[in-house]
Amino acid sequence: MLVRDLIEKHGFVKVSGSDQEREILNVYSCDLLSWVMAKGKHDTAWITVQTHSNILAVASLLDFSCIIIPEGITVEKETIDKADEQDVVLLTTPLEAYEIFKILYEEGVK
Repeated sequence: MLVRDLIEKHGFVKVSGSDQEREILNVYSCDLLSWVMAKGKHDTAWITVQTHSNILAVASLLDFSCIIIPEGITVEKETIDKADEQDVVLLTTPLEAYEIFKILYEEGVK
């Protein structure tokens, strides 16, 4: 599945970044940044309620496909601006993490 599939087929909103052709091979949900750094994998869609700019460093370090902010949580402008500078794709959705996992699983992400 590609990042653009979440946008086009499932109504996720892209708030930063440009690479919608990135493949999503994994999905992970955690809000403890050090834990994500230890457990995250390349090409992951990371679901987190964190919206501060430190999430960008983690996503860049591990080369994640995108960061998904669930439950309609607003992302701070500073984080969006920095994500655009670093070309990190940030997506938002009103869905809860469980519903996001279901979508990704049904699209073949295991």
